[in-house]
Amino acid sequence: MESGHLLHNLLLFGRLLRGLGLDVNPGRMMDLAHALGYIEIGRRSDFYHAARTLLIHKREDIPIFDEAFELFWRKPGDEGVTLPLGQLLQRRSKRPILTPPPLKENSPAPDSGADVPSDQPPIIEVTQTVSDREVLRQKNFAEMTPEELAAVKRLMATLVWHLGERRTRRRRPGQGRLFDLRRTVRRNLKYGGEVLEWAKREPKFKPRPLVILADVSGSMERVSRLFLHFLYAVTASLSQPVETFVFSTRLTRITRQLRSKDINQALRDVARAVSDWSGGTKMGEALKTFSFDWGRRVLGHGAVVLLISDGWDCGDVALLKNEIERLHLNCHRLIWLNPLLGLPDYEPLTRGTQAALPHVDDFLPMHNLASLEELAEHLANLKPR
Repeated sequence: MESGHLLHNLLLFGRLLRGLGLDVNPGRMMDLAHALGYIEIGRRSDFYHAARTLLIHKREDIPIFDEAFELFWRKPGDEGVTLPLGQLLQRRSKRPILTPPPLKENSPAPDSGADVPSDQPPIIEVTQTVSDREVLRQKNFAEMTPEELAAVKRLMATLVWHLGERRTRRRRPGQGRLFDLRRTVRRNLKYGGEVLEWAKREPKFKPRPLVILADVSGSMERVSRLFLHFLYAVTASLSQPVETFVFSTRLTRITRQLRSKDINQALRDVARAVSDWSGGTKMGEALKTFSFDWGRRVLGHGAVVLLISDGWDCGDVALLKNEIERLHLNCHRLIWLNPLLGLPDYEPLTRGTQAALPHVDDFLPMHNLASLEELAEHLANLKPR
């Protein structure tokens, strides 16, 4: 190492680390050069820890860095280290060669039993595979193992939900087209009452509320508990009000239970509150109860309604048709999420589905993680009917 040329030697040290196969880029070297102004360069330990912190980001690279640091930043004339830098670079330059697998069965492949010269780097065959997360995104919820369901629950908590905003009847100061006479008079008092500045108002916007009606009947038993995690994630992510109801043979409001900060406690409270878990499906009666008991309270201000069900209904079809039409007229947008819609051979042939579909704005699948990601994007770009 040359003395009296710190920045030049620093660049040479970075070049040495890159030659050893470490991921040292110009940005990290600039950060280290900037950090030298905040440490005592004369103290070897401070300089070492600053360099290692800013240049090394993998635990397995620390021994290589330590050896290179001792070799490069040794005192002039120090005989304590006998291994030259050239031998160190030569020793670390034998990286394995990554080759793709043969295209055909009869293509020649590297012979693992043949003698390979010691000075040649090893050959490793690499086969590109689909990542586990991508496979998990496309796999149906009903076909997942308990370990895969646990991973999906963690991924659900990372989804970002946004419903947009609704225009209210109120207005706020801004650059709109309407004049604010009161603020105009108050602003121009400093000019003796002569109007020189005009104050204007613009529309005021608020987050659009969300209402969720989820089916927890026997036909939804395999995925209903996973959908509770989905309901909890949506409730925790959105800043606007979220009203959540579940139904089987009767309707139960679980909004208060899902507001718990502990998801396990929230699920236990929901299990105690719902008495008809995994029962029959009477969607028409549940929607009638919702409209008469809760509709006026929660459907105001342009609410978006998510109806989660597979469409298997054992109640009165005429009642279902009338109630879902009423629900459609009283909300901003009605979205039906069906876990069976993702199946390749699915057809909406059940009586309940055929009665409800004419009054639904969006009929979307909800069978895997990718469908939930598409739902989040769809909600973020909602347009009027």
